[in-house]
Amino acid sequence: MTASGKCDIKSLQLDELQSLAQPSYRARQITDWLYKKRVNSFAEMTDLPQVLRTKLADDFSFEKIEIMRILGSTDTTRKFLFRLSDRNLIESVVIPASPALYGSPSDRRTICVSTQVGCAYGCKFCASGLDGWKRNLRPNEIVNQIMAVEKEGGERIDNIVFMGMGEPLANYDNVIRAIQIINAPWGIGIGARHITISTSGLVPEIRKLAEQPLQIRLAVSLHGASDEVRSQIMPVNRKYNLSTLLEACRYFTSRKKQRITFEYILIAEVNDSDEQARKLAKQAHALDAKINLIPYNNVEGLDWARPSPNRQKRFLAILRAAGVRATLRREKGDDIAAACGQLRLQTERAVINA
Repeated sequence: MTASGKCDIKSLQLDELQSLAQPSYRARQITDWLYKKRVNSFAEMTDLPQVLRTKLADDFSFEKIEIMRILGSTDTTRKFLFRLSDRNLIESVVIPASPALYGSPSDRRTICVSTQVGCAYGCKFCASGLDGWKRNLRPNEIVNQIMAVEKEGGERIDNIVFMGMGEPLANYDNVIRAIQIINAPWGIGIGARHITISTSGLVPEIRKLAEQPLQIRLAVSLHGASDEVRSQIMPVNRKYNLSTLLEACRYFTSRKKQRITFEYILIAEVNDSDEQARKLAKQAHALDAKINLIPYNNVEGLDWARPSPNRQKRFLAILRAAGVRATLRREKGDDIAAACGQLRLQTERAVINA
């Protein structure tokens, strides 16, 4: 529910719209206005009877998301600061696959969306939880991030990663509902295999996600190959240790028949040793998982550092020598604090003073 006590119209599924708008074909007209024509009010849905438009306006809200600021990186990444209807602020990042050449658009665009205002999980490398957690985002607020950047940029989003502010699986029901709208032909129409959920390791929800019929991809923020190391970085490991997490990952792959990605942020003298690399290789090999190595990105207020380039290459070489599929990510957006781990909860005053 929104602050008005009404459900937003863009949080509803097609079957729910069909039950309230008769005859049922009216539901398709509504979704065409919402996701194809992308109107901003019920009044603009001109092929609906006036009585139905009035009923929709009485029963449902039509929230908008406001772009407060857009920061552009030298590598063409762009970070959006959004203000929600209750004046809370969130961030999303749009990452072109390659820079535009001679004014032409990039060949693929990925959006990193937020699912919560702040985060409660306190991963030690991440800015999103430094000021705590305020609330979950509603399905429409997740969907609106995508629609807003598509409108502003004039280009379609091709891939979605739930790797922005918040722990997606801690907002499980709203995230799944949003994904169903994003994926549906009557909605935004992005294929499930182009949608990735990242999690810090919420075991019950990983198992629950495994039962979802949609072939959503899963990325697990591992960041440590032993309980001792991972618990220093990921407080959630004290509740769901590595063996429990890896068993849930094994269950996910058995149900989905698709490869998991392990995200692993390399932090100097914390998790970048040869021993950690060898343990990580065994864990990934057992699950046929991919590994995405991410050199640590600086966050104001945190004392971590990224390993030297040689140390990064050594870690990668150990993984590949063990026959594991691994990549060392070239970060995008670091100059505008839009890289992995840098999105954070902001205040209205911070935006005004920026």
